[in-house]
Amino acid sequence: MEAPYRRLAATLRRRIDDGTYSLGSQFPSHRAIAAEHKVGLGTAYQAVAVLRTEGLLDGSPRRRLTVAHPVGVRTLSNPDAAWPPHDRGDTERSTVRATEELAVRLGVRPGVTLQRERTERLDPDGRPAMLLTTWRRGAPRPHDSYRCTVRVRPMEHIEADLLGLRAGTLALLVERTRTDANGTVVETADMVLPADRWSVTL
Repeated sequence: MEAPYRRLAATLRRRIDDGTYSLGSQFPSHRAIAAEHKVGLGTAYQAVAVLRTEGLLDGSPRRRLTVAHPVGVRTLSNPDAAWPPHDRGDTERSTVRATEELAVRLGVRPGVTLQRERTERLDPDGRPAMLLTTWRRGAPRPHDSYRCTVRVRPMEHIEADLLGLRAGTLALLVERTRTDANGTVVETADMVLPADRWSVTL
């Protein structure tokens, strides 16, 4: 027997497909869905979570959801390229202590104070496309070259929330480390890209 939240998700999916909930429109709240379909709030949350995982909804439940436009797949071919200025979203800056992993990547001692910057990078339509988190010691310095690795991992809760996706959604993690002409590391960064929206060519 199919779980109630899956039946509800199928009903809501049909309404998106037939245009009852049009592309870009505000999606009903969990409470409104529960009341209309005479189900518990938990069932409504689970059904909506399914649609978010499928990429049918944009946004965060705390900021209201909208019906997503079809997602295009973009290609990241140069992780070192500048992102267009108008495609920069919110930026958060703070100081943190170097973890063991960051210490290895930056060539510093664990516990050293680092500058951390997390920025949302946006698609041309203004939707979050990726997160870029950078760590360095002191002020930004010019770099001469970079190296990077790519792997797949589930998104952490805060990453998914900032990108309007569900925690656990698969992401491409691009670890980029910039070095100066002497080979000294000047900064390291993580790019988190939704795996269903990006491909990487290096």
